[in-house]
Formats: sequence, structure tokens, C-alpha cells
Amino acid sequence: MITIRKSDERGRANFGWLDSHHSFSFGHYYDRNHMGWGPLRVINEDRVIAGAGFDPHPHRDMEIISYVIEGGLEHKDSIGNGSVIRPGRLQRMSAGTGIRHSEYNASKTDPVHFLQIWIIPEKQGIEPGYEEKDIAAPSNSLQLAGSRSGRDGSITIHQDVDLYAARLGKGSVVEHPLRKGRIAWLQMISGTLACGETILNAGDGAAITQEDILKLQSQTDTEALLFDMAA
Repeated sequence: MITIRKSDERGRANFGWLDSHHSFSFGHYYDRNHMGWGPLRVINEDRVIAGAGFDPHPHRDMEIISYVIEGGLEHKDSIGNGSVIRPGRLQRMSAGTGIRHSEYNASKTDPVHFLQIWIIPEKQGIEPGYEEKDIAAPSNSLQLAGSRSGRDGSITIHQDVDLYAARLGKGSVVEHPLRKGRIAWLQMISGTLACGETILNAGDGAAITQEDILKLQSQTDTEALLFDMAA
């Protein structure tokens, strides 16, 4: 079963410096019908104007992943990490027992566009941690970008989640099996894609359950993320 979460149905917060679309309840946006999907708790599509950003603030007991679509996102945290994340590089911060961090647009002239993703960890109170890796996906495939074990060069996510990055050319077809007891979430970034008989466009998401094989057919050049998770 595939249930679409349309882009224009998401929650929205626009503060001038930040324009954010929320796939699930977040901040001042509350929707009891969209509180997350499995361990996936937050997918915010954020656009931050030049020179602006999130001042230092705390987190705990959450896996926080940043996926930059355009521009550069400057990160600093209380455990000594600092870098600029750009397209093709994935960042994971484990908040664990507590961490503070800031995120700013690294440019003084151009906006930054990125996804902020929160995953509930499988246990609380882990040691805070940080990781970033290149995930420049080969065209027309699903590349494993994150996993519980950090296998095949992926970032480590402290939860039973396999995160795949997809960059598909027009007309490409890829298939992904879903094992018994697994659910999935497909988040569109750009383009148009058919997931089985379901058509998704940029910004759309799809909650997927009780499917043996996901058949993804790209109708345009497409970028998307696929989360394969324990139910």
C-alpha cells in the first residue's frame, strides 16, 4: 500500500529568513495524522536566505541528518565539529545525552536549500557523535547512504534504517525489495517518479507498507531519498 503525502499538504513555517515545509508535525505545526512514519520523525525541507541560520540550540536522543540540495550549510557543535556541508555529502549528528549545534547558510549572497531529517534512535542515552561522508550517487541507481551498521561506506544511523539516495535519469527504472516486517518512506526532492502506479512530484512523500517490491520509474530527471525501516 502506498499513501501519498502531497507537497502542498505539508505544514509550513515562513519566518522571512527561513521557509520550511514539514512532512510531519514539527514546531508550531501540529497534525495528529502525520506524527512520523515508523522511527522517521521529521523531514523538513528548509530554505535559508544568505547569511542567516539557526543559532546554537540543544538536542538530545535523536539522530539528525542533513542532506543539502543546493548551496552550503555551515555546522558547528559543542563536541568540536565544524564544517560546511554541500550537495553530495551527508551529515549525521547523534544528539544522545545532549549536544548543542548551530547551522548557518555558508554564503553571504545565495540561499541554501536542504532537508533536515530526524530519526528516533533505538535506545536513549548514547554518547553524542558526528559523521559526514560523500554520497555522490551513481546515476540511475539507489546508493546506500546510511545504515545501522555503516555498511558499504554508509554513515551509521543508530536505528534499523537503511537510507538510500537516488539520482535517476529520465526513463530509468530501479527496483528495491522490501523484506517482511519492513516499511518505507520515499521523499521526492526533484522531478517526477512513478512508484508502482503512484505518481510523485517534487516535495511529495509516500508512506509504503505491505509491498514486496518497489518499482521506481523516473519520468524526468529525478532526485529522491528512500528510507527502508523496521515497522
